[in-house]
Amino acid sequence: MSRVLDKVIIVTGGASGIGEAACQLLAKEGAIVALLDINIDSGKRIVDIICSQGGRAKFWQMNASIEHQVSDTINAIAQEYGRIDVLINNVGIIGDNKPTHEITESEWDRVMNVNVKSVLFCTKHTIPHFKKAGGGCIVNISSLHGLLGTPDYPANHASKAAVRLMTKTDAMLYAKDKIRVNSIHPGYIWSPLLEEVARKSAMGYDEFRAHHNKIQPLGHMGQPEDVAYAILYLASDESKFMTASELVIDGGLFSGQLINSI
Repeated sequence: MSRVLDKVIIVTGGASGIGEAACQLLAKEGAIVALLDINIDSGKRIVDIICSQGGRAKFWQMNASIEHQVSDTINAIAQEYGRIDVLINNVGIIGDNKPTHEITESEWDRVMNVNVKSVLFCTKHTIPHFKKAGGGCIVNISSLHGLLGTPDYPANHASKAAVRLMTKTDAMLYAKDKIRVNSIHPGYIWSPLLEEVARKSAMGYDEFRAHHNKIQPLGHMGQPEDVAYAILYLASDESKFMTASELVIDGGLFSGQLINSI
């Protein structure tokens, strides 16, 4: 198992859900994983599991929305391993489900700080290391809602659309430096983040889960490992001719929504 053998890969938000699945899969495929998160207990637990299975990983506590923490952490990772090969910008929150005219400035800023500033800061402070190494790879985790509008979570959807266009801009800016930048757009992935939404849903946890399984063209929601395999592909040299691309992992929901709207 060596699809990303010896690559130094940073995963933000690696302590749960998609990030956790990505860390475990990347390590299994030979990567040296730097797991970044604010959740110390969960982050260390995952690293211990990876190491107990013969993988290589280290936990770094970091708030990705605070620039000096990002700069210090990324520089420390580069110093420890001598380089950085891949950055996975995965950290994110959903925010409040309010119509636009009811969102407060602080509620809007909270989502943008985590979902957008984190991508900016991590990219900003990793790019110099990529340039020094002669190339690199960034994978930004956006969302199906970065492509498709729905009448809920306006701050979240705006933030995910921003990540989509940041991806394309940076892909063009740094192509000359042999730095690839792609985005992944998950649909409904049954992760702790979506479980939180289900618990808060007016329809109730069980009905929410049943409904969102039913509306999927494949008949069920995705799992974090479904997105982790897409991350692995984009992080590997198998995708060496891909940049500025959008990889949708949604069980066909995007196409189904488009068809239903015609």
